[in-house]
Amino acid sequence: MGNATDLSATIVEDLYCEALMLADDVRAAFDLSTPRDRNSGDMLRLALSTEGLKTTTRVMHALAWLLNQRAFFRGEMTEYQLERHGRLPPDREPEPHLLEMLELPTQLLIAESRTLHARIARLDDAWGEKMQQTANPIDELQSRLERALGRL
Repeated sequence: MGNATDLSATIVEDLYCEALMLADDVRAAFDLSTPRDRNSGDMLRLALSTEGLKTTTRVMHALAWLLNQRAFFRGEMTEYQLERHGRLPPDREPEPHLLEMLELPTQLLIAESRTLHARIARLDDAWGEKMQQTANPIDELQSRLERALGRL
């Protein structure tokens, strides 16, 4: 990737595959229907629920962004639609006191989801900057009209 705005269908597909595998791992790690140690306590269950929801949401936002990009590259979504509905929502930080209650593999999974989200956020930011730099034909026409009327 030479330039931050050089987003290609291949990069999107690779990230999509990575995000799908991560989503499966997250689902398994935070599946509260599986039997857990009954003596684990309410705070651990609260930590699993809270951080599980944040992690699942983070991964789903990443997947949604990637699906929008895939649709754009396949011609199923216009650049206007992507600009309007395809932005990545911000991440929510884990709560340190809840995070430390979780087992190390779960903490690492949360960190991996944050890393993926941050990577996609950088791509989204770069894409947004590119869109702002690209002049909208209507804005350009309005600017020309304002300059012309200003000379009168």
